[in-house]
Amino acid sequence: MAREHELLSPEIVNRGVENSGPYAGSLSFSVRVQRRLPDFLNSVNLKYVRLGYGYLLSHGVYLIPAPILIVIFGAQIGKLTFSDLLPTFDTTDAVFLFGLLGILAYIYLETTPCWIYLVDFACYRPPNELKISKKEFIEQARESGNFNDASLEFKQRIIKNSGLGDETYLPRAVFCPGYRPNLKDGREEAAMVLFGAIDDLLAATKIRPKDIRVLVVNCGVLNTTPSLSAMVINHYKLRHNINSFNLGGMGCSAGIIAIDLAKDLLNAYPGSYALVVSTEVVSNTWYGGNEVDMLLPNCFFRMGAAAVLLSSCRLDKWRSKYEFKQLVRTHKGMDNRSFKCMHLKEDAEGRQGLSVSKDMIEVGGHALKANITTLGPLVLPVSEQVHFFTNLLLKKKTKPYIPDYKQAFEHICILATSKKVLDEIQKNLELTEELMEASRKTLERFGNTSSSSVWYELAYLEANAGVKRGDRIWQTAFGSGVKCNSVVWKALRNVEKPERSPWLESSE
Repeated sequence: MAREHELLSPEIVNRGVENSGPYAGSLSFSVRVQRRLPDFLNSVNLKYVRLGYGYLLSHGVYLIPAPILIVIFGAQIGKLTFSDLLPTFDTTDAVFLFGLLGILAYIYLETTPCWIYLVDFACYRPPNELKISKKEFIEQARESGNFNDASLEFKQRIIKNSGLGDETYLPRAVFCPGYRPNLKDGREEAAMVLFGAIDDLLAATKIRPKDIRVLVVNCGVLNTTPSLSAMVINHYKLRHNINSFNLGGMGCSAGIIAIDLAKDLLNAYPGSYALVVSTEVVSNTWYGGNEVDMLLPNCFFRMGAAAVLLSSCRLDKWRSKYEFKQLVRTHKGMDNRSFKCMHLKEDAEGRQGLSVSKDMIEVGGHALKANITTLGPLVLPVSEQVHFFTNLLLKKKTKPYIPDYKQAFEHICILATSKKVLDEIQKNLELTEELMEASRKTLERFGNTSSSSVWYELAYLEANAGVKRGDRIWQTAFGSGVKCNSVVWKALRNVEKPERSPWLESSE
């Protein structure tokens, strides 16, 4: 029971004055219990700590030989005299020696992972005619005739406390009477946001489309034939032997999954470019019915897309913005409650929409907790890890010491889902307002753009000249499944305010 109390948040609700019965004329109250995020600071699962150190050791294997060889080589060089350096072998020995060194260098380079660089990225800003205020959202929903009074009241209550501002973007077609998602509207919206983001990225990087070796496109709900990745290949006339992948049904965390896939492919093809494009087609997630659990996505999802250019060419380090450091993926799909908490379904009238369970915040919190516990050993300073293990080994009766993740990152980009979720995460991780600013501003300005949200947040940091050389950026997102994924980047230089940015009015 103690564990259950940790996950419940009681709230006393004034129900007004009783109109009839033995208590007529008296005030009536009820206690409403809401589920919330698990208390991150109350316990820690050692399974995920061990998993994190397992990742750390497996990555460290590639670095262990280097210092050993340097020490041995340096010791041997120190013993040499000038006469020892004079050539005392014939041409055959020299050829053999240089050949052996070349083979060793080739083996080392082939067996160690490539350095992955983020050359640049771009986020799409829709045209101003698609802007919609909170008041206009409710008015157009009412005029469409698709929703009853109870649904409109629910939407109005959610929108009021959502954290969204009055300049988010929605396709106007969704407010047409009797609107249902269709392929025509979905393809048109996908083409607008995908090509808009890619055009900005190509203009910024000057990369020729035919130089791109890997393409990964992710979109949760809209999956067409031919695929969205094929649409991109056709539009930009990409090379005929491109490694193309189209990810669907993976939710808001799919953008980081796409980065993981592109990273693995770049390791297989050193010296190549990978284009990663993340979006969600809002016209296909729109629900025109009256079931409460399916109305939430309407209130939060908004139009947007991001295009990211990655490189495994060492020469690209000088012009890239960021260097890839770590990526950790956590999947809770083996648990039925997690698996069913968010899914695409049809209501009694056959209207399709995303159903969001009341358990979403709680199970998403458990996935986030597992993810950051695994990530900790990879990113936390040694002092924090020593403090944690000292506390653990002494088995104090007080609650375990949870490392301070603020010491691991200069910037944090948390998926801009809703104000309530961001508040809970800030409270549980004890994050400052400064670290939460990018997430809150993105939610207010662009809403929840699903898998591309974390890129709008990084674009916000760049637009405000907030990224300096050596800064570490943590992007984390969670979605259906339930999944929680994190990726860490390190800034290679001071990132100047970009010429093109969704946050700059002059870049329209």
